[in-house]
This record gives sequence, C-alpha cells and structure tokens, in this order.
Amino acid sequence: MQDIYLHLFSLFFKNIVKYHNINIKEDSIFRLFIKIAIPSSIGTIFQNLNSIVDAIFAGQMISTTALAAIGQIFPIYFIIIAMGVGLSIGTTSLIANNIGKNNLKDATNIFAQGIFISLLLSIIISFLGINYSEIIISSINSDLETLIYSSKYLNIIFLGSVFIFILMIVNSCLSAQGDTASYRNVLIFSFFLNIILNPILISGKLFSIELFTPLGISGIAIATIISQFIGVFYLIYKLQKTFIFKIFKLSLLKPKINFIKNILTQGIPASIGLMMIAVGSYILLYFVALFGNEAIAGYSAAIRFEQLFFLPLLGLNTAIISIVGQNFGAKNYKRIIEAYDKGLKVGIIILILLGIIIFIISEIAIKFFTDNNEVIKYGSLYLKISAFMFPAFPFFFIGNATFQGLKRAIIVMYMSILRFVIIPLIFLIMILKIFEINYTYMFISLATVHWIVGIMYYFFSKYKINKILE
Repeated sequence: MQDIYLHLFSLFFKNIVKYHNINIKEDSIFRLFIKIAIPSSIGTIFQNLNSIVDAIFAGQMISTTALAAIGQIFPIYFIIIAMGVGLSIGTTSLIANNIGKNNLKDATNIFAQGIFISLLLSIIISFLGINYSEIIISSINSDLETLIYSSKYLNIIFLGSVFIFILMIVNSCLSAQGDTASYRNVLIFSFFLNIILNPILISGKLFSIELFTPLGISGIAIATIISQFIGVFYLIYKLQKTFIFKIFKLSLLKPKINFIKNILTQGIPASIGLMMIAVGSYILLYFVALFGNEAIAGYSAAIRFEQLFFLPLLGLNTAIISIVGQNFGAKNYKRIIEAYDKGLKVGIIILILLGIIIFIISEIAIKFFTDNNEVIKYGSLYLKISAFMFPAFPFFFIGNATFQGLKRAIIVMYMSILRFVIIPLIFLIMILKIFEINYTYMFISLATVHWIVGIMYYFFSKYKINKILE
C-alpha cells in the first residue's frame, strides 16, 4: 500500500506537465498512469464541471423546474454520449492494437471509418431525437412546464450532436497514442467558455446591457454546442502532429465494410453497455419521480455532483484501455495482468478517500444548486448513501477497461445490462412489493447489491482475463 503512494506522488511531481515521449509498451505502469490518467482525469473534471455549471445556472437563473428538466433528460442525453463514447472506445482499442502491431495503415483506416460512422450516426440521432424524445420524457414526468424546458434543451443538443461525435473520434485517435492532454485542454476551455456564455445566452444581457431576446434554457444548450464546435478544430490541429494525419486522405472516408464491421464489433457492445446506464437512470428517475419535482431536482443535482468524484477512475479507465490495447497487440501479456492489478489497487485507494469526502460535504454540495430545503434533503441523502458504494466502483471500471483493451467489449455489455437494468429493476420492484416505497430504502438496497455484484465481477474478471491470455 505504501509503495503505491510513494510511486504515485513521486511520479506525479516529475510528470504532471509531461505527456509526450510515452512508450506504452515499456514504461512502468505507474508512470503510464500518471502520464495518461492524470491529464484525462483533469479534463474529465472540467467536463463534469460543465454539466454542474449548467445545472447551477438552470436552478439559480431560471427555476427549480428548469433544474428538474435538465435532470430528467439525463437518460436521453446520455444515450447520445453513450453512442459517441462507445464508438470512441471501439476506435481507441483498435487503433492502439494496430499501433502495437506497427500496422499504421490500418490504424489510419480505422480512424477514417470512425469519422464516417460518426457523421452517419449524428444524422440518425438528430432525426429520431427531435421526433420522438418527448414520448420518453413524458413517461418519466408528465408536468407540462418541465416537458417544455426539456424539449427546448434537447432539440439543440440533437442538432449539434455531429460536433459531439467528431470530437470524440478525434480524441480517441489521440488517446490511443497516449495523448490525453489535448482533450483535457478542450474541456478546460469549454468550462470557462460556458461560465461566460451561459448567463449571457440565458438572459440575453451583457453587464445589464440587453443584446437580444433571452434564450432561457435553450441558451445553456447552445453554449454546450459552441464549445464542442471549437474543440473539434483544436483537436484536429493537435492531430496534425501525428503519423495518422500524415497518412490520412479524404478518400479513406469512403465506407469500407471490413473496418466498419471491426469498429462496430467493439463499439456497439460498449455503447449498449453505456446505454444501460441511461436505462438504469430512467428506471431510478421513474421511482424518484414518485416523490415529486423536488426529489427529481435533488437527485439530479446529486448525481451531477457525484460524477466529479469518479474522474480519477475514468482517467485510470482511459490509461488501462491504451496500455492493455497496445500490449495485447504486442503480445506483452504479463504487462496486461500488471496493469489490471495495479489499476485496481490505485482505484480502490482513491475511491475510499473520495467516498469519505462526499459523505462529509453532501449537504453543502447540494446548496450550490438551490436553496430549496426539500431539494437539499433529497440530494444530500442520496450522496451519503452513494459514498458507501464508492470503493466498489473500481471492480467494474478497471475490469471493463481491461476487457475493452482485450477486444472483448461484449463482456462489458452483458455486465452493464445486469448491473444497471436487471438487478436494480428486480430489487426496486421487490422493495415496492414488500415495503411501501421509501426513498432511503431504495438506495440502501441498491448500494448493498452493488457491492455484492462488484465482488463477484472481480473474481470473474481475474478468471476470464487469464483464460483469454492463455
């Protein structure tokens, strides 16, 4: 345990500003965690701060109803993100694998086909979302004012989804080569840009000077898309310095079935796995909605704040995919086992500390979003229960990242269906049958099940990883 701390702190101060000269196949695992995971985590901190800032502006500048509206569209918005991230994970693992084999031509083809898929996907998403999203939202909460707010926000996100997908694909190409710092820079810039744009676009004013008709909640969505748009051009600029850009030609965007099939084989299970988070959120929101708009607003604020504390784990997740992907391609199997074991240990240590922090500051955190006492009560109660689940999360994240690097994304999909949909649904229905529906019991039971499944997944992962590498 002490060795882990010594490695992390010494490498942190040596490498916090360096991400170049990375050798994923030879550098020490702890050194790679620092060089890849820290920039990725810092970037994701600001990505989640963006969503928190959006929720704060919605709650403070518009209304509690607007805060609830942003919360209840999470399942739909996350489906968009899940598709983009799944596609990104598929391209990252395949590009990293081909780099490990020194097959640079195929790595470039995978990147180009990823761009083609993202363009096609954005068209489909925009059409389906604009025409059918209201049906899903109204099934969670039929309040008309909340539904109007949600629709205004989502329609803009759907139209701008092309920039979200392209940004993720370009980032996947950089991440496969060990550069997570560039995307970090995009997310930091987007955070500060949103702080500037949100109040202006919501109110239509700059320093009390009226510029245009107030856009309200639509302004929050527009600010998000503007930041994504700028980020695409920055990452393309960074991509110019890599070998992939030198090989890349526009003719490579022509659909190639074999590469598309390989990307989708990795990306679809990853996307479905992430979509199960959205389905699970829909199920939880359905039950939370039984307690009213204040409960939805409190729970929504809490999960947005909670996401900040997963960021070190998400950074480790990115590092594990890159390390496992390249070393699997190079047949360095011992390093794969080493990366899994060390990633799990580091993740558990970090999440124990973060769980303690989130328990202590739970009420203070929700007060940033609103001064409504009922909303604060529901939000802080969820955070206190959630804090006890935190040390179990590495069993899922590190295991999933390892399987993705090993090109076994189908395992991640099955695990996600079980973890986010089947088990919560069974236990929530059982609670509803045995007890009168209770907000506290609902989340305590889910926390207990989360630990049981996490430990079972650990033993399965150890067995399955060894079997794959044999």
